[in-house]
Amino acid sequence: MIDARTIRRVDTATTPVTWGLIAINVAIYLIARLDPATGREIFINAAQYKPLIDDGEFWRIFTAMFLHANLTHVLFNMWALYLFGPALERRFGSVSFAAIYLAAGLGGGSLYHLFGRLDPAVGASGAIFGLMGALLAATYRQRHTPAGRAVFSQLMLLLLINLTLPFVISNIAWEAHLGGLVAGVAISAAWDKIPHRQPGAVLQRVIIATTVSIVAVGAMLIL
Repeated sequence: MIDARTIRRVDTATTPVTWGLIAINVAIYLIARLDPATGREIFINAAQYKPLIDDGEFWRIFTAMFLHANLTHVLFNMWALYLFGPALERRFGSVSFAAIYLAAGLGGGSLYHLFGRLDPAVGASGAIFGLMGALLAATYRQRHTPAGRAVFSQLMLLLLINLTLPFVISNIAWEAHLGGLVAGVAISAAWDKIPHRQPGAVLQRVIIATTVSIVAVGAMLIL
């Protein structure tokens, strides 16, 4: 059961992946900002850029998830990860949480590659929207309870606000947001059909997340 208090309660001992991801993203941002020459090299070699991915630099769809354009960008994404990550990591476990985070990020990057602009793209937004989508799916069945309804309503409001931002702020890769959201909802909905303590549940969840990643990246490479 996920309730409002669960979403806001953070414990580094039980949510190591959430804090590890925050640390990695912040560290890379600081390195890039404190040493501009190194920062340029990082962005040149790791940002998502359609022409270079089409030429075989497939790793960019992954590495771009850990880069951020400016302070506001990294702060907003890490705040969202801090807000949503612990609830999902506690619900499904650290291994499963890492799998859904990466799968949502790849799903978002793949949709941007297929339908986005030719401009380079960076950021964890696809993965973050995936977490938001996963929480929506996880709380959907609880929407008839007071706590579940409160969390579901808050998530829907936050989602609607974020989905409207591309209409008022330029240079937002809404395709990555949508791709991550769809991947997160699909994975979480499938996971909820697996008994939580069933033997092999973690492996099944990882297989589902991996399958979504393969389908997303495969579509990106084929289309």
